[in-house]
Amino acid sequence: MARPKRLPVAVSEDEFFIIIKQCRKETHKIAFLLAFGSGLRISEVLKLEPKDINMQEKKMFLREAKGGKDRIVPVPKGFKQKHLKLLPMKIGCRALEMAFRKYCDETGILKDKPGIHFHSLRHGFATKCIEGGMKVPLLQMLLGHSKIDTTMIYVHLNPKDALDKYQEVF
Repeated sequence: MARPKRLPVAVSEDEFFIIIKQCRKETHKIAFLLAFGSGLRISEVLKLEPKDINMQEKKMFLREAKGGKDRIVPVPKGFKQKHLKLLPMKIGCRALEMAFRKYCDETGILKDKPGIHFHSLRHGFATKCIEGGMKVPLLQMLLGHSKIDTTMIYVHLNPKDALDKYQEVF
C-alpha cells in the first residue's frame, strides 16, 4: 500500500517575522531569509558565495543545485551588501536545522506545527508566491523543479482560489 502523501508544512510570513525577531545570530537570520525570501534549500544556502550574488541586478546564481542544475533566483528583500561577508556560511546543515527548530520552539510555532523544519521556509516561499498570483511554471523555474507536478503541491496548500470559485458557482 502506498504511503499517504502529506501536504508540506509551510512557514507563513507572520511566522517568519516572529522567528527572525527571535534570532540572536546574524548568520541564522540571513540563512532563514535566503530560504524564505528566495526559496533556497538548506544545501543551497550553505553553498552560496558572494560571487554568486549580483546586488545591482538583484539576482543570485545557484551553481549545481539539486540534480546538478544551475538556476537564477531573486535576491530576497532585506538582503544587504553587508551580508555578503557572512558567505559562505560557517555552519553545518545539521546545526542550522537545529537552530531553526530551537527558534520555532522558543516562539511556540513548533507546538502549533510539530512537523516544521528548515525546508518549511522554502515551502513558505512557494506558498507566498502562489498566494500572490505567481503562475505555476514561473514558480517551477524559481524552485528548480524538473516536473510541474512537484510544484503543483503548493496550489493544494492554498485551496482559497478553488474554494472562492466554488462559492461563486454554487
